[in-house]
Amino acid sequence: MHPLMMGSLSWIEYQQRLQEENAIILIPCGALEQHGPHLPLGTDALLSTSVAQSVAEQIDGIVAPTFSYGYKSQPKSGGGQCFPGTTSLDGNSLSQLTRDVVRELARQGATQIVLVNGHYENQWFLTEGIELAVRDVGSSSALRVMRLEYWDFLTSNILDQVFPDGFPGFALEHAAVIETSLMAHYHANLVRLDRIPDVPPHEFPNYDVFPQRSDWVDSSGVLSSAKSASAQKGKRMADHIATGIAVAIKHEFGAKQFAVNGIASR
Repeated sequence: MHPLMMGSLSWIEYQQRLQEENAIILIPCGALEQHGPHLPLGTDALLSTSVAQSVAEQIDGIVAPTFSYGYKSQPKSGGGQCFPGTTSLDGNSLSQLTRDVVRELARQGATQIVLVNGHYENQWFLTEGIELAVRDVGSSSALRVMRLEYWDFLTSNILDQVFPDGFPGFALEHAAVIETSLMAHYHANLVRLDRIPDVPPHEFPNYDVFPQRSDWVDSSGVLSSAKSASAQKGKRMADHIATGIAVAIKHEFGAKQFAVNGIASR
């Protein structure tokens, strides 16, 4: 039994955790999507879960089971739907899943929920589900929900250190330096650094085409090179991300005075 993981608690233990002052539930949100020849299909789910666990350790939160499927991969941010293993949900399915889970947690007494997103394409479908759940529980409910993308907590200072030759942008970072470094830090046994393809940053037209064009993306599925990735960079980013998210949660939910890695906040 791990006291931070909802799925490992009995209902009695979970009820006790929920009754704690300022109980916060984090829901990791990922996808099952190709991440080149060097990273596993579950990268987005693995990273969002690891980040949520790191945050929960700092705020004594509860980590709910991960959303392991996400919205359809897009060529310009995930390589598209053409690769074997990329298994996606329709937007409405993801929104309804989010709606149901948030509403159920609220029914049980949760009032502070954070969705930690690790899949670029999920954002607006998670938002729709949250808004529907908030509407379902009604304006008299004390429910408050945050949705965040963990990479947004990488400040320019950290990005300058990780990308001394220039940052290509988050969309092109699919299976590249950020994800590969974080995976090397959190899940080193799942990373094949020797299989990283050395491809230049992709250049896409400023429009989308449907059905998706497989010839827009390198056959490896990678959108820019991860050759400069390292576990050291991953640790630096992971620590920065977790602390930033923990501070943001405590600030937004107005918890009592606390300290995160020496940073006092309210």
